[in-house]
Amino acid sequence: MQSTPDLCDQYPELVRVVEPMLSNFGGREQFCGQITTIKCFEDNSLVKQLVGTSGEGRVIVVDAGGSLRRACLGDMLAEQAASNGWAGLIIYGCIRDVDQIRATDIGVQALGVHPMKTDKKGVGELNIPVTFGGVTFAPKDYVYADNNGIILSAQPLA
Repeated sequence: MQSTPDLCDQYPELVRVVEPMLSNFGGREQFCGQITTIKCFEDNSLVKQLVGTSGEGRVIVVDAGGSLRRACLGDMLAEQAASNGWAGLIIYGCIRDVDQIRATDIGVQALGVHPMKTDKKGVGELNIPVTFGGVTFAPKDYVYADNNGIILSAQPLA
């Protein structure tokens, strides 16, 4: 994958740039793929369900409502996502178990870290457009993430 600055330079008319608010926590500092979206708030039931399926190099984008009170992802779910072929997760919320996640071969960007896990009530929505960071992530869009930022495109970029 080319860096996000290079992709912005090469395809300025095709990319949307996410506002700088997320930090890189995963073992992969650079990742990309077609996205699958989840909208949830302090309930990671759908995250748990989705990481148990075949990722095929895709990226899970989680709109956790920007919650800084619970962690939507921990080491066990990150390891399961990596084992099932997900390229990464972008979480508008918090994660936990950061040392273990940093040692896992998966990309993870999130707002921050919180030690408390979420509830599991089965509440949330899958594959709907979600908006945060000044952009709307539509299911099937393509995302590119690295230490420079996150960009989106409706089509794959070379």
